[in-house]
Amino acid sequence: MLEAKHLVKKFGEYKAVDDLSFQIQDGEIMGLIGQNGAGKTTTFRLILDFLRADRGEVLWNGQPLSAKDYNVIGYLPEERGLYPKVSIQDQLIYFAKLRGKTKKEIEPKIDEWMDKFQVKGKKTDKIKSLSKGNQQKVQLISTLIHEPKLVILDEPFSGLDPVNAELLKDGIIELKSKGSCVIFSSHNMDNVEKICDHLIMLRNGSMVLNGKVHEIRESFGRTKVFLESSLNKEAIEQMKDIQQVKTREDGSLEITLSNPEAGKELFNLATADGYIPMFNQQPPTLEEIFKLKAGDINE
Repeated sequence: MLEAKHLVKKFGEYKAVDDLSFQIQDGEIMGLIGQNGAGKTTTFRLILDFLRADRGEVLWNGQPLSAKDYNVIGYLPEERGLYPKVSIQDQLIYFAKLRGKTKKEIEPKIDEWMDKFQVKGKKTDKIKSLSKGNQQKVQLISTLIHEPKLVILDEPFSGLDPVNAELLKDGIIELKSKGSCVIFSSHNMDNVEKICDHLIMLRNGSMVLNGKVHEIRESFGRTKVFLESSLNKEAIEQMKDIQQVKTREDGSLEITLSNPEAGKELFNLATADGYIPMFNQQPPTLEEIFKLKAGDINE
C-alpha cells in the first residue's frame, strides 16, 4: 500500500502541492487528473524522492521508502528518454539491472513483452530504427518488465493511437490483477473512467475531487438526459429546470437539467403516448466534471 500524508511542496512563494493526502491499496489503480501545472508531476517526484517535501511523508507498506524499495517501482516520466544507438534487448536489460534484476531473469521475457505490446521490429534493432510509437512502447516495457509492485505513469497514453492505448490499458489491468499499486496521470478522461478504481483531481496543488469514479459522477446529480421520442426541442425548452437542449447527429436530444428531479416530469411527458426508443438519465461525464472544476479557477 502506498500512502501520502499531508504533502506540501513550495517553489519560492508558489505552492505546487498543498496538503495532499491519499492511499492506494494493493491491486488498485488510481488516476490523478488536473490541468497543466496542477501538481501531478510534482506529486510523482515527491513519491519517488526526486524532490524533498517541505512537509508530510510518503509511506510504502507503512514505512518510508528505502533504497531497496525502489527496485519494486516502475516509473514512466512524461519526458520520454531512450538511448537511440542501443538495441531494444540491451536497453531493456540495462534498465532492469537498475532495478536489481539480472540478464538471466529478463532476457527470456523480452520476446513475450514485445509480443504483448505488438512492437514492430526485432529485439536486436536499435531504438533509432523504430517508429516513434514503437519507441514509446519499448519505454513502457522498460517500466513494466521487472513486474513492479508500485507503478507510476506520467501521461502514459500521450501519443498512443487507440489500438496501442488499448494494449497499455490491458497491461495496466494485468499488473493490477497481480496485486500492484498503479497511479497514473492522464488528460484523457475516457481512459481514466474505464480503468481507475479511484480518482483524485488537483487544482493549483490542492485536492478538489477524491473518490471512486462512479461516486464522483453521481455526486454531481443525474443532470443529463438522452432522449429519443416524439417531443420536439422547442417543447422541451419551455419546461421548468431545463438548462439546455442539443440535437445530436442521430436526431436524438441531449438535455441538460438544472435540477435532476426534472427528469421525472420529462419522462412522463415523453412517454405519455406509450413506448419511446430511448430515455437515459445520467450524471455528467468525467470530462464535463473536469471542465467544471478546472473552470472554478477563474470564478
